[in-house]
Amino acid sequence: MYLCLNMNISYLKGTKSTPREVIDVEPDRISYLPGHVIDCILSYLPIKEAVRTSVLSNKWKNKWYTLPNLVFDEQCVSHLASEDPLVIENKFLKIVDHVLLVHSGVINMFKFVDYENLVSDSADIDRWILHLTGRSIKELVVEVCTEEHYKIPWCLFSCQSLQCLKLHWCGLKPPTTFEGFKNMKSIDLSSVMVAQDVLENLISGCPQLEELKLGDVDGLDQINIHAPNLKLFKIDGKFGGVSFDNTFQLAKIVITSWLKLNSESNQSRLHGSSSNMLKFFDHLPHIQSLEIGGYYFFKYLATGVLPVKLPTPCIHLSFLSLCINFYELKGISAALCLLKSSPNLRRLKISAWRFGLHNIPFTPSYCWEDIFSAPIMPFQVRHISLYGISGTKLELDFIKLLLLYSPVLKKLTVKPVANVVPELMKALIRFKRASGEAEVIWQDPFKNGE
Repeated sequence: MYLCLNMNISYLKGTKSTPREVIDVEPDRISYLPGHVIDCILSYLPIKEAVRTSVLSNKWKNKWYTLPNLVFDEQCVSHLASEDPLVIENKFLKIVDHVLLVHSGVINMFKFVDYENLVSDSADIDRWILHLTGRSIKELVVEVCTEEHYKIPWCLFSCQSLQCLKLHWCGLKPPTTFEGFKNMKSIDLSSVMVAQDVLENLISGCPQLEELKLGDVDGLDQINIHAPNLKLFKIDGKFGGVSFDNTFQLAKIVITSWLKLNSESNQSRLHGSSSNMLKFFDHLPHIQSLEIGGYYFFKYLATGVLPVKLPTPCIHLSFLSLCINFYELKGISAALCLLKSSPNLRRLKISAWRFGLHNIPFTPSYCWEDIFSAPIMPFQVRHISLYGISGTKLELDFIKLLLLYSPVLKKLTVKPVANVVPELMKALIRFKRASGEAEVIWQDPFKNGE
């Protein structure tokens, strides 16, 4: 605008002066971004896009050389569906090798995800892991999908800087000299091939371990968890049972088992304890959240002589989720034992087990008065969710109990099975409630979510 105005003035005056070019150049904002801001931007980009930012300016040219977190997956290579897989693999290998070669900073996290068969030779992955062990890596993620499990090389077990390990479809067999990861805080194993004694030694050899997740790890029987600093434990899949030793910091447990556990075999392992329930809670004084999904593990807990209450109450337990077969007296008694042993329980979630119940007559096989004969201390639960309820007498009696002995209850949410009889809704409305603020919410069985 300044240049145009100057030319117009000269023209009006009739002068022959040469217009002076004045150009306002805006500063290069990208080049003058603070270093930590550039690092933050690069951290949100796939490695391929992060490399492309080197053309923005001299300041950005080699900035990606120091990326602390490296993620290599199918997004690293752009290819046509008809392209030769070998060409795609060569592209991918060159990218990973080049990045590791020129990288000059600290590598905190290396993540390799291959569900598209990008790498056919496990020797390439071995080579990368060997390189990473010399870079004091803190987090390693290897998720592959091949015909055989990828065997983690021995060099990784010498990497004492490792703090987080996540593996999928891998094989773990450390050398006999391996004594554990002294700085490991998180282990996540999914579809991993590992012997039970090796796994237990790995867990006990990580004294700083805070999170342990096991999913579909085959070959596990009665697994013993020894971890003094463990705060979160999650297991899903096939296993024979779980026991805890020196886990006094454990605050959250999520257990899902779809395998029928051998109750007699488990009972023989109790070593003088009166029940699996007592043994299970013996080393869990600070448990805050307990989720038991699947009916079989809760049935395992109910094995043996059940106490009316646990010897040591779970004073920190605020959330409890159970899957119950309402036709088994043992399961109901086990649930009541936990309710009576949790004086500060705030949220309760109950799922009704319905599989394999088509041959069971819809009549009570036990007398509720036998269970509730003793005086019951009021439950302090505030929110109760019931799922898969069909309106049988056994279920209604349990709901009646919860409403009658929950004086501070605020909300009872019921999500029944499809085509449930309308009498269930009427019964819920008629039940007496110890809490004048208790609200009963009927949730559509066809609606997803809680």
